[in-house]
Amino acid sequence: MSMAAPTKSMKDNPIVHPGGAQKKAVVTPEAVAIGVSAGGLKALSAILPALPANYPLPIMIVIHLPPDRDSVVAELFDAKCALTVREAEDKEDILPGHAYFAPPDYHLLIEPDRRLSLSSEEPVLFSRPSVDVLFESAADVYGEGLIGVVLTGANPDGALGLKAILEAGGRGLVQRPDEAYASAMPEAALALSPSAEAMTLEQIADTLQKAVTT
Repeated sequence: MSMAAPTKSMKDNPIVHPGGAQKKAVVTPEAVAIGVSAGGLKALSAILPALPANYPLPIMIVIHLPPDRDSVVAELFDAKCALTVREAEDKEDILPGHAYFAPPDYHLLIEPDRRLSLSSEEPVLFSRPSVDVLFESAADVYGEGLIGVVLTGANPDGALGLKAILEAGGRGLVQRPDEAYASAMPEAALALSPSAEAMTLEQIADTLQKAVTT
């Protein structure tokens, strides 16, 4: 006995098993990239010390600093964080549970082999290091495994980079502009990427912890 050919309605409306179409693979985070400028030390002080020593992700950080003097920011945070915090070095391996600050006057990038790279190419938006440069290179390497974080700052650096992270499938967290010391950076990020998640600093710290435990 021959079977009847599928009707047009059956073709146009295929049967979908419950939950089948909605099911989405769980993405395991692989790295965090943070961009911050004016008011950044206070903002980072609400996030980095909240993370445990065994935090399984590396964290790369760009903070706008004067280019003509050495920075002690990494040393300050290393003293008050359970994480290992250091200033990034060229061609350095990226390790979990470590936070790496871009040194003054150098762009910080992620190489395809997942090592750090420093560059003295031209400033971006008058900034070297540039948040956009870090975010865009990290998005290329980590894709959907990257969490990008934009904090307080007085220029739009980081907005294009966060957009690149989201387009690569990653996650974007932005400090609420009404809470930020300087609102220009988070406002620019949210304007370009409305799907990014606006949060308080406490919520960002909590989200970074929960991202690796759920």
